[in-house]
Amino acid sequence: MKSTVASRAFAGVLVNTLIANVTTSFLWFALTFWVYIETRSVLATGVIGGAYMLFIAFFAMAFGTIVDRHRKHTVMLLSSVVSAAAFLVAGALYLARPESSLLDLGGPWFWLFSAVILFGGVIEQLRNIALSTTVTLLVPEEKHANANGLVGTVQGIAFLVTSVFSGLSIGFLGMGWTLVIAIAAMLLTLVHLLFLRIPEERPQPDPDAPSALDLRGSAQAIRQAPGLFALIIFSTFNNLIGGVYMALMDPYGLTLFDAQMWGFALAFASTGFLIGGALVAKFGLGAKPMRTLLLLVMAMGVLGAVFMLREWWPLFVVGMWVYMALVPPVEAAEQTVIQKVVPFERQGRVFGVAAAMEAAAAPVTAFLIAPLAQFLIIPYMNSDAGRGQWGWLLGEGEARGIALICLWAGIVMVIAAGLAFLTRSYRRLTTLYAEAPAQVLPGEESPDDTAIAVDPISARGGRAEVEPPAREDADERG
Repeated sequence: MKSTVASRAFAGVLVNTLIANVTTSFLWFALTFWVYIETRSVLATGVIGGAYMLFIAFFAMAFGTIVDRHRKHTVMLLSSVVSAAAFLVAGALYLARPESSLLDLGGPWFWLFSAVILFGGVIEQLRNIALSTTVTLLVPEEKHANANGLVGTVQGIAFLVTSVFSGLSIGFLGMGWTLVIAIAAMLLTLVHLLFLRIPEERPQPDPDAPSALDLRGSAQAIRQAPGLFALIIFSTFNNLIGGVYMALMDPYGLTLFDAQMWGFALAFASTGFLIGGALVAKFGLGAKPMRTLLLLVMAMGVLGAVFMLREWWPLFVVGMWVYMALVPPVEAAEQTVIQKVVPFERQGRVFGVAAAMEAAAAPVTAFLIAPLAQFLIIPYMNSDAGRGQWGWLLGEGEARGIALICLWAGIVMVIAAGLAFLTRSYRRLTTLYAEAPAQVLPGEESPDDTAIAVDPISARGGRAEVEPPAREDADERG
């Protein structure tokens, strides 16, 4: 059992992550609102969102290696220091250049200013990967799903706070004071971390991972869990569809509301994160988290298809609320599976690979959908031909082109999740999750050395695995 000290440490990590997530999300949302309000460019907001995910995809695998090689507390300190430095640079740029220069989409200062802010936000992913591994480190295995629900709740609180205050800050204070608030909050995170202690052993060097980007070690850890790669691929595809909503949500919302009211609408919708995360924290995910994940993804697809069928703000806001309530259990299911079937010593790298692949999908969609919506689909739906062909389904309104895109994205998501139920990978990973032995953490001994056999490859990662024949027999029965 985990000690009271470990439980308190996990609570402290959650609080610190909450402050950091609020800060980075606050500034990212504020940048998006500010750019759209000043330029009215769907293309610009799509590029900002896509660039954020592209940065995560570029750095996430290296982040995973860093998490595995260093103490989690050290990793979190590094994240806070780099984010604070990036926001200070953005503040200096804002003071040095006029707003008109920073808002010129054809000039270099807009892209430099946006990139610095996004980089400061992306470094937060380093902390989030470390947080996922601290669940294994500090929480008893039978409570992993519940702990992952708490992580989702923290993310929901962050989204709730930033949704309100980003809109209010841009609407009433402007971008300059918004930067001041973000810098102060990130420094507060850093100070809090200095007083936080995480009981953990110093990670042992991995002789098979000499480079900063350990693709080989990540691949080995994924291969040892049959079906895990398929889970990551499915989540990547899910994010590919999710990129549609990422690119179009703010332009659609800002069509229905002004910046302040859109912030409040997002705040209300983000309480769905709290409810979804709290339900997982209370009840867990059941004996088969993979089945839970796929059923919830199908429900998300249905919601994504229908919550813009009419340009009616209650339908949109309630639909967003339910959609966001489903996000924490979906993410918690993926994290719980990885925490059970991947050796602790390589979890950072596997979470990094998953984050990189899933994040890389969203920019592809965002960069494709934003110009497609701006120059083709929105003009088509504003024409007599578009209204005549789709008006019976989508009704009338200014943003019917966005609604058409989201309708088809939701349908594709439902079909993909339904087909995943039929795959061998789903059956194999479900069986492996049920039969995988307990994690052996650094400094601990296996509770039952006679019940497991050590695989030469997994031994280098410090984990004993069930004999492969037993797992294959289970697959046949599944």
